[in-house]
Amino acid sequence: MTEPTRIPPRDDRGTQPAPWRRPRVVLWTAAGVATLGFLVALEIVARGYGFSGPITEQSREVIFAPESGPLLYGGLALTMVVLTWRQRLIALGTAAGVDVAFFLVRWALDADMNFGNGALWVVLGVAVLGLTRRTGRERTLLLKGTGLGLLLVAGHKTGDTWLLITSKTRATVLDAYVAAADHALADPSWLAGRFLNATAPVSTGILHVVYGQLPLAAALVGLYQLRRVAVERRFPAHHLVRTFLVIGLFGPAIYMIFPVVGPVFAYGTDGGAWATANLWPDILPPVTDPQPIPFDGITPRNCMPSLHTAWAVTLFVHSRDGSRAMRWAGTFWLVGTLTATLGFGYHYGADLLAGVVFALTIETAMRCSAHGWDRAGVRLVTLGTAVFAALLASYRWLPTEMAARPWLFGPLLLLVTGAVIYAYLRTARAARTARDRGPEPEVPGQRPAPEESVERADSAEPADPAGAAEAGAALAATTGTGTTGEAGGSGESGATDAKPELV
Repeated sequence: MTEPTRIPPRDDRGTQPAPWRRPRVVLWTAAGVATLGFLVALEIVARGYGFSGPITEQSREVIFAPESGPLLYGGLALTMVVLTWRQRLIALGTAAGVDVAFFLVRWALDADMNFGNGALWVVLGVAVLGLTRRTGRERTLLLKGTGLGLLLVAGHKTGDTWLLITSKTRATVLDAYVAAADHALADPSWLAGRFLNATAPVSTGILHVVYGQLPLAAALVGLYQLRRVAVERRFPAHHLVRTFLVIGLFGPAIYMIFPVVGPVFAYGTDGGAWATANLWPDILPPVTDPQPIPFDGITPRNCMPSLHTAWAVTLFVHSRDGSRAMRWAGTFWLVGTLTATLGFGYHYGADLLAGVVFALTIETAMRCSAHGWDRAGVRLVTLGTAVFAALLASYRWLPTEMAARPWLFGPLLLLVTGAVIYAYLRTARAARTARDRGPEPEVPGQRPAPEESVERADSAEPADPAGAAEAGAALAATTGTGTTGEAGGSGESGATDAKPELV
């Protein structure tokens, strides 16, 4: 019995679907339109409160002094993963030359001094190069590199705008509720604050560097994961930067639902006249019926969940696939970040638990979106979402009960958080084992996918009848196909040892 021929899908005109109608193109177009609409909406809201939004802030840095030069050069580093080493040297030299020119002009005009304009110019130049001088997969690769670099900067600008909006729109904060719930965890922020005061200035000096340079550590891990893009001409299916950006996008939305400023502001000297009392870290706050606390219109409500914890957990997870030094560095940054967030009074212990659950849920969703959704991934995302919602609900409506029964609620909070961690470890280990095992061997005589068949037939079109016969025989004898990454792959008819996607 002969195998039926698989006919490529055709549209009403008898040809293959137009490129703009392919599902991946439609998906990326919809995502781009949604992102642009979100940025425009955020810009309008920011203008309504009297300050500029992310689009204006990023656009002005083309000419005016940037807010953060290292951030712009970090975006350039991400963009350069798609370039060859020669192109990288040219890009860095061009960026440095532009910055020197801007420095001289600003020095002559006595204007604000900073660097980073050159990096932004080069990132935009890569986009122009891709649109005007490249085609096909090379154009897509350059545009993806540009988008990655710009998203890093845009994500930072968007986060700053979100924080300003939280301070303007949330006149009261819920610190009293979280502080009461934190009694079930033995008030870890107060304990860590006393420890840092006793070991200062050594401990505080180290932890300030760890806390402040978390983006740099994440950039190094991200660059390590993307180090082969220039050679393979494709991006890995999933990497650290994707999860980092999504955490930064959705985290501030939770701030609007659960506004908290942190113990050093609500109960410490940094809160000034708006602080309830000067209690942190020496005196525990009383366990009374909590009420919303009026607070100033400047301090961001950026505690619930702790995004520094979420980012540090993500960094730790992605560093597991690196060298031994990278794994140790990821562990050090996780422990240091957790200690700093508590010891500096920026977060409560309840914030950290919520941040861990939030990070693992987002990481699982991003990994499944890249490698395919399975039953274990759906269960874990559902579990993480339910636990995260339960944590926030318990902090808001059960804080006095949690403070009165720490022997019950303390272990319960740790248990549900540990359940999410355990489920993530099992799911991630199973997914890694399945990817390491590779795809199932193909059945002899199985025909290639329709789209690949057409590409091969086109690429093997001979110039003479003899060549046509050889090409037909080679195509009929082919039993394996090349893999195609995000930015494209080999697609050659004889490729049977395709490289798997990077994790």
